[in-house]
Amino acid sequence: QVALVESGGGSVQAGASLRLSCVYSGRAFSSYTMGWFRQAPGKEREFVSAISWSNTFYGDSVKGRFTISRQNAKNMVYLQMKSLKPEDTAVYYCAGAPFMIQTPKIESFSVWGQGTQVTVSS
Repeated sequence: QVALVESGGGSVQAGASLRLSCVYSGRAFSSYTMGWFRQAPGKEREFVSAISWSNTFYGDSVKGRFTISRQNAKNMVYLQMKSLKPEDTAVYYCAGAPFMIQTPKIESFSVWGQGTQVTVSS
């Protein structure tokens, strides 16, 4: 059984940085595509970033500011967030898909964490 647990959220000022972490429990982590999504109040869940083998993907709103990485030996995936903006405020979810992907789509991800809150104030 696969489980994901996020950590690292918090409240920061605009322009600050945060690093989110997600630990994976289960087998075959290295074969999973791992992703980050976010959901702000009243909005749909939005794709943020994904890493599939060595390929990385980013949503347009975070390109150049966020960086996804993974450590397969530790079953960890990270999201380094820089130059945070108030519009980045959301609950951030870690997600996993048990296959390589070419185009990140929310429906590809079958395993989800509980989420971690990120609040950016101006």
